[in-house]
Amino acid sequence: MKEKRRKNPKDSIFTILYPGASLFWIDGKAETAVNTQSSLITRVGEPFVAGRSGSLSAQIVADVRDALFDKRLRSGDPIGTEKDLAARYDVSRIVARDALRTLQALGIAEIRMGKGGGARVARGNPRLFAEALAVQLDLAGVSAAEVMDAQRAVEALAAELAAEHATPADHARLKRLLAEAESLINDADAYTRSCRDFHLAITEASHNRVLVVQFISLNHISWPSHNRTLTPEVSRRVLTVHKELAELIEMRDAAGARRLMDDHVKMIRARRVSERDHAHDAGCC
Repeated sequence: MKEKRRKNPKDSIFTILYPGASLFWIDGKAETAVNTQSSLITRVGEPFVAGRSGSLSAQIVADVRDALFDKRLRSGDPIGTEKDLAARYDVSRIVARDALRTLQALGIAEIRMGKGGGARVARGNPRLFAEALAVQLDLAGVSAAEVMDAQRAVEALAAELAAEHATPADHARLKRLLAEAESLINDADAYTRSCRDFHLAITEASHNRVLVVQFISLNHISWPSHNRTLTPEVSRRVLTVHKELAELIEMRDAAGARRLMDDHVKMIRARRVSERDHAHDAGCC
């Protein structure tokens, strides 16, 4: 893609023109003409400023990200090859390559090598980043109380929405998990995994993907792989609450499901915080 540059003698600002779009400056503001078939990613209202390669690479990344959020780019749209970006931004191929690698690491771009290759906007898979978010929260040193407060908000809303949106398949899944949990009362580790699956099933029954990703991310931090303190008596109490939650969801009692889940996670929070404070591993509920 060949880029042409013309200097505006009146205000000494460059005008940038390339196939499919033009960006020009009037009274210090950017105006654009865009062909929707092009992969235009240059931001409106902000000039492309030359500088260090790191800064240029970061600006390319920001431009693509902003175009995605502004719906000027969608999943599957071409971003271009390394050569295309270098020409479009008048930068070296090293800078363009660094930008593409960053876009790929962020999950924004999918890059194909060889003939007909190049970068395209990736197809979304939010679950891929649930673990990455959990890692960053853990590295930031978030407390057990912070995690559980967020989890309480997520799960209470998820239970409410599940009561409103759950399908017959969702109800059948909850019943199947309850039966499974009942058979695992005396196996603490397996019961803990079953509890986790039940809470996830309720969140997925909300049919809200944002809540599901948040739940998965938080559970990477808060949910144990091994439980030393869970007893059969505690397991039975938990199972009773889970059965009541499933019944409220099936009855479409959104307020009741939210209220019970809120109380349930509040109790989990108290236990988890206490166990973290005493350096113990926690279990479901």
